[in-house]
Amino acid sequence: MKRLKKVLKWGAIGVVLILGFAQLVRPSKTNPKTNESQHLFAQTAMNSQVAAILDRSCRDCHSNQTRWPWYSHVAPVSWFVIDHVNHGRSHLNLSEWGRYNKEEARNQLRNMCREARAGAMPLQSYLLMHRTAKLSDEDIRTLCEWTTAERER
Repeated sequence: MKRLKKVLKWGAIGVVLILGFAQLVRPSKTNPKTNESQHLFAQTAMNSQVAAILDRSCRDCHSNQTRWPWYSHVAPVSWFVIDHVNHGRSHLNLSEWGRYNKEEARNQLRNMCREARAGAMPLQSYLLMHRTAKLSDEDIRTLCEWTTAERER
């Protein structure tokens, strides 16, 4: 029993040291400067309801206006969060919408609706800490109606 306590004590100390040293590895959290005229909101005909849905459920991972929560400063969780944001921006960046040509923009709009309908976006891991980001059936209908109208425009 005494030996087990000693092993547990040193194991706990080891875990604390590893987590402490992990804080020294800090990937870059960025919010690149954005030309507002290139943003999706400026490039499309969007009502306030759609803007609110995108802001609540998409902005953090799919724009250059990420709100970095407290846990994004704590390794190893920070590594996971920063990787997801970088990955999300690489697939769709609302802040750089003006850089997409017409065909890319149409595909992005189509994919927004598909991903929302499939329940693939927002990611379940994001929803664990951001419950208000979950899309309701009404949110999905509104978003898909807007993406269809915007593709036709």
